[in-house]
Amino acid sequence: MSTTLHQRSLLISAIFGLAVNCALISTPLGAAGAQGQKPIQDPITGNEDLGDLSQPQQALAQFYRGFNTRDLKMIDENFADSDEVAIDNPLGGIRRGADQPHLMYQGVFKSSADVHVEFWDYTIHRAGDVFWAVGRERGTYHDGDVVKSLNIRTTRIFQLMNGRWRQMHHHGSIEDAKLLGDYQSAVRSAAPITK
Repeated sequence: MSTTLHQRSLLISAIFGLAVNCALISTPLGAAGAQGQKPIQDPITGNEDLGDLSQPQQALAQFYRGFNTRDLKMIDENFADSDEVAIDNPLGGIRRGADQPHLMYQGVFKSSADVHVEFWDYTIHRAGDVFWAVGRERGTYHDGDVVKSLNIRTTRIFQLMNGRWRQMHHHGSIEDAKLLGDYQSAVRSAAPITK
């Protein structure tokens, strides 16, 4: 890794950390604070209006529309075209780089698992040109002829770039070990996730 790229990576990490700390310090609990904010229960499904991608909810809706309609072009537009992108989820492990969202979701979309999810029980937090959404995904997937339920804890981080939000990080986790194993098996058996 070049010295310039390494310094840029450290700078971006420091700026994000500073933004989060400033947001937590300067935002009183109960307003837009992390602990006092009431989670939103109305799910984001991807069927929402995408008219203004400068709004956090529309950026989230764009991702879920791309995911639920298997639209790789929309997924690519939602994620930043940056090697700073990082994904950590039950299917792909930790992945870093601009091409990783495309590769990971391409594998999911090729599988016969036919995964569909919506984002709910979430809060949105913003600090300057960064917002993060913390919540849950619920949905279904196919394991052969059986339709199974899916429940994932999810965090997505976006950065404002040229007037619109672009996803920089996704973290997902499944608490139930059996559900995790079954889900991984269903998706990976139909289409291996490439690295």
